[in-house]
Amino acid sequence: MKLDGFGLFVNDMGKMIRFYRDVLGFEIREAEDASNVYLVKDDTLFLLYGREDFERMTHRKYEYVRGLNGHFEIALYVDSFDEVDKMYERVIQNGAASVLAPETEPWGQRTCYISDPEGNLIEIGSFNKPFRS
Repeated sequence: MKLDGFGLFVNDMGKMIRFYRDVLGFEIREAEDASNVYLVKDDTLFLLYGREDFERMTHRKYEYVRGLNGHFEIALYVDSFDEVDKMYERVIQNGAASVLAPETEPWGQRTCYISDPEGNLIEIGSFNKPFRS
């Protein structure tokens, strides 16, 4: 079995599409009123699925975290410490919510955290070298 991808169950599809497309630069071609969005980013499937549509499909209701979601993170990698700082500033200027400004951690990674409009944590980090070297 291989990991194929991951998905987020979203409340406001339009807002989430605009965030991932316009703020983070994901290539999303579906309309903002779509019930699900599939895209591949760096050979990984990324899915946005409407909560109500998923509940209808599975015939059950689910509980959803409000505010910041501390259950998982989406990790995005850039090649240099300088890129971490630049990307953080760019996404904050474009509407991302700051969770942690860039800082260099004791294990040698420069990292920062933002959240998407529904409170999912997104890390932007680097070990100051290309991801695959």
